Amino acid sequence: MSDVVLAPRETHLALVRRARKIDRILGETYPEARAELDFGNPFECLVVTVLSAQTTDKRVNAASPALFAAYPDAAALAAADRQHVETLVGPLGFFRAKTDAILKLSATLVAEYDGRVPDRLEQLVKLPGVGRKTANVVLGNAFGKPGITVDTHFGRLARRFGWTEQTDPVKVEHEVGELFLKRDWTMLSHHLIWHGRRRCHAQRPACGACPVARLCPSYGAGPTDPVVAAKLVRTEGRA
Repeated sequence: MSDVVLAPRETHLALVRRARKIDRILGETYPEARAELDFGNPFECLVVTVLSAQTTDKRVNAASPALFAAYPDAAALAAADRQHVETLVGPLGFFRAKTDAILKLSATLVAEYDGRVPDRLEQLVKLPGVGRKTANVVLGNAFGKPGITVDTHFGRLARRFGWTEQTDPVKVEHEVGELFLKRDWTMLSHHLIWHGRRRCHAQRPACGACPVARLCPSYGAGPTDPVVAAKLVRTEGRA
């Protein structure tokens, strides 16, 4: 079933109001919503986000303490022994490519930014292995600058909610961003990602246990029976 569902004849103003109401309800449902990757500074945030590709946040959180204990900053990681780094990130899968990415990333930070992570989108996306999604994660969570993180969960929910028809992440980011105040972008990302991981699954969303069911044009994509739907709800997210 397609994720693209638009509310018929909905005015732009009505769409904005509905979208913001959904976000408010999700905020009340998940008051603890945050980035589920562990980090202590912008450098760690950048590295763990790069490492999180095609694996779970839980696995990254298990591997990253040893990595940062050995290589606490960009200068240390840029000068690291490649084989040792591969051993540390091995449990995450694609360890050669991920090692290559974080070594090149660290070397670029040292060479161009004195080892510091830049806090501007246009600079972040020029770093090796860093796209808009990773850049927005870092901006929003490490620097407190608003950013919309369009991962698979965010894109799926934005289409199910009828906020956009787009499938391209950049277009989704721009269209959804126009519906919300910029100051709300980072928490909006957390709300949708948490909801996507816990209730609004790609397969069999828990429609009957959804707090925004009455506002969602895709209601019925999954089981609507409350008892059946409740069994689909996860207490912890899966990246």
